[in-house]
Amino acid sequence: MSDHGRMQVPGPDVASALADDPEVSPHFSRRVTSFRARRSTISDKQQATWDRLWPELGRQARDDAPTGPEERLDTEAWFGRRAPVILEIGCGTGTSTLAMAQAEPDLDVIAVEVYRRGLAQLLSAIDRASVTNIRLIRGDGVDVLTHMIAPQSLTGVRVFFPDPWPKARHHKRRLLQPATMALIADRLRPGGVLHAATDHRGYAEQIAEVGDAEPRLRRISADRATDTLPISVARPATKYEIKALAGTDVAELLWEKAP
Repeated sequence: MSDHGRMQVPGPDVASALADDPEVSPHFSRRVTSFRARRSTISDKQQATWDRLWPELGRQARDDAPTGPEERLDTEAWFGRRAPVILEIGCGTGTSTLAMAQAEPDLDVIAVEVYRRGLAQLLSAIDRASVTNIRLIRGDGVDVLTHMIAPQSLTGVRVFFPDPWPKARHHKRRLLQPATMALIADRLRPGGVLHAATDHRGYAEQIAEVGDAEPRLRRISADRATDTLPISVARPATKYEIKALAGTDVAELLWEKAP
């Protein structure tokens, strides 16, 4: 075990959740998804912030959109500038998203989350902190990668604490499967970084295996000097970790897309 309680991972050798919300397009994913069905509500204050800011800062993902270049996100128009783009899949309530965006004002962050409550909390935090380099997408991360992100357009992809689906019969629901790794590799620029974190040992081993098997990605050490990477890999601890993960190993897994 390394310092800070991180595991040493072996080296190389949403559908119903969206459908329950009346504000969501009827075009929701019917394939096997990596998220659980969940109903959630937001406060009146959060709703007011949502109504004011979502039209500018938020988008709804669709799983049936054409995949031609004209359907891709125009990030320069959306952010109002040209900057490296990071995609965070499964941002939750956005604790890490906000802190890392504030620490990297020269990077633009697109945070993807299925659950409206988490996005509402992040949107309110963005408003309070007057942060300008975060945009939000509600939907499944695979749909976003497939239909909204252009090839070789991302400088970084972050996936922190995806649902481990611990029962063997549910492993097919895990997000980071070979097909998703290949899709991420396609969307990363040469030199772009994939940063994943999990507290589930079995899932960490699977992520390591599928990441190392993707020929366009090469593993990099978590203690590699950060000034040699295009994005920070200094991930702040979330409230979940502080409250629930005391004494639990967290695996930080990093890959770089080959030039």
